[in-house]
Amino acid sequence: MHKIPSQTQLVEQVYESILDAICQGTLQPNERVTQEGLAEQLGVSRQPILQAFQLLKRQGFIEESGRKGVIITPLDPQKLVQLYQVRAALDALAARGAARRVYDLGPETCEAEGHALIAAGRQAAAGQDLNALLRLDMAFHQWLYQLSGNPMIAETTALHWQHIRRTMSSVLKHEVRSFDSVWDEHQAILQAVLIGDEDRAGFLAQQHAESAAEHLARILEGSAHASKRKQA
Repeated sequence: MHKIPSQTQLVEQVYESILDAICQGTLQPNERVTQEGLAEQLGVSRQPILQAFQLLKRQGFIEESGRKGVIITPLDPQKLVQLYQVRAALDALAARGAARRVYDLGPETCEAEGHALIAAGRQAAAGQDLNALLRLDMAFHQWLYQLSGNPMIAETTALHWQHIRRTMSSVLKHEVRSFDSVWDEHQAILQAVLIGDEDRAGFLAQQHAESAAEHLARILEGSAHASKRKQA
């Protein structure tokens, strides 16, 4: 994290800085954090840290932990699956909407934009660029949300994606999933959208999210069991 200059919207900047540190793994699950320590790191007073903490608590990124005070919320496989269940339904809705609107929007333009995102994703996968992969994965799905014509999908999933970004960043640092398969699935969703096949686009988008949930939850559960055995 870097120091933030004093200016308007300071609380928002402090919040974003702490959230990024949590999602990128700079602040680890179960790690104790203090207002004083973060204020010193960011070069701000305790007041904006306190306000950012209140928001981060409501959103589930930090929590109280007895005498330890405030800690970064542990990653929970069950909550992850529940989160992805909601996302899967919304992704399916977005893909169906995109397929329904593609001809009105211009299939050539949509094809060019979609293929550009997938090409960039494959390039990041080939280079094992984790930050780029996470950013481009989010960009592809947010592009579909935009194509769907329903702004409520992007608004509803905005917070979900921060939790997903955090989990993926933590998991993929230790076990890299076949990135090519992710972008193969994106390619299949795109092709269904481009031919206007609403049912197939929705089915593939939902399947894509459910598959990701199962994979990530399995890794988190394995890591938790390994940690318990190590402590024993």
